[in-house]
Amino acid sequence: MTKLILILIGAVFVNNFVLSRFLGICPFVGVSKKVESAIGMGMAVTFVMLLAATASWMIYQYILVAYGLQYLSTIVFILVIAALVQFVEMVIQKSAPALYKSLGVYLPLITTNCAVLGIAILNIDLQYTLLQSMFHAVGGALGFTLALVIMAGIRERLEGASVPASLKGFPIAFIVAGLLAIAFMGFAGMM
Repeated sequence: MTKLILILIGAVFVNNFVLSRFLGICPFVGVSKKVESAIGMGMAVTFVMLLAATASWMIYQYILVAYGLQYLSTIVFILVIAALVQFVEMVIQKSAPALYKSLGVYLPLITTNCAVLGIAILNIDLQYTLLQSMFHAVGGALGFTLALVIMAGIRERLEGASVPASLKGFPIAFIVAGLLAIAFMGFAGMM
């Protein structure tokens, strides 16, 4: 149980997908303007990452390894993720139309979010069991959500701040992202 907790905490803080591994930058910058959108995107990514990690681990272990087709893992993982994102998109569109509209183009971009593909590949590379893969996926998704919500909160506050004209928009967002990455480096000595 201790190892599972360490995997979870490590994925949230030490090996944060956005701030340490630099995966999932597109939705991080694009959706982090409003906290509500960031939370919605974080929940969608959490759901997709957990399902993708579970499905890709099972397909890898029980089909690809069994038939010696490990070289197809990346292609198979992309197909699994694309199918899962389509499912999540349909669920959000039916259950939360306002969230679906606020996420806009970034919801289908979960399909190409390298953090989701990264979790599937990392779980195989780190030789995690199914349970460890699931904890790693949840930790990675929670870390992604945490970074997204922190960034969205800061960007909302920056809307009312006096920022030089040359730094408004993306320049100040990238400066803040760099400072957040430096702050998260402080967790590196924990594990």
